[in-house]
Amino acid sequence: MSTSTVASDVPATTVSQIFVNLHVKDLPASMSFFKALGFSFNPDFTDENAACMVMGPNLYSMLLTLPFFNGFAPKPASDTTKGCEVLVALQLESREKVDDIVRRAVAAGGATYNDPKDHGFMYQHGFTDLDGHVWEVFVMNGMPPQ
Repeated sequence: MSTSTVASDVPATTVSQIFVNLHVKDLPASMSFFKALGFSFNPDFTDENAACMVMGPNLYSMLLTLPFFNGFAPKPASDTTKGCEVLVALQLESREKVDDIVRRAVAAGGATYNDPKDHGFMYQHGFTDLDGHVWEVFVMNGMPPQ
């Protein structure tokens, strides 16, 4: 496996915000689902086509109706019942918060796809939302063994 480095004359890239765009079948239902997990929405960027979910400082997910999503996407949206388009991974503050958000996701209509895993340095679990998007949640308590 080869590694590459950035040339010394190229400035490092720094991202100031991230917006993860996800297509949804039923925008109000998806908003209710994520509100049940404790997320809020920015009303300035929310309408009948899209909702801006706030996940943290400068961390957002845009939930887009399928026709609106397709207006931006260079390829057709993935069928999440047949494939995984992306794994959205969120680091939380504690193991208890990891278990709690998965419990709330399942109670709100989502599903788990695996048992929780304790890797020693990291505890992880996950869920799929109402549209089949995969969300991994984890807490890290150190570095992986060398």
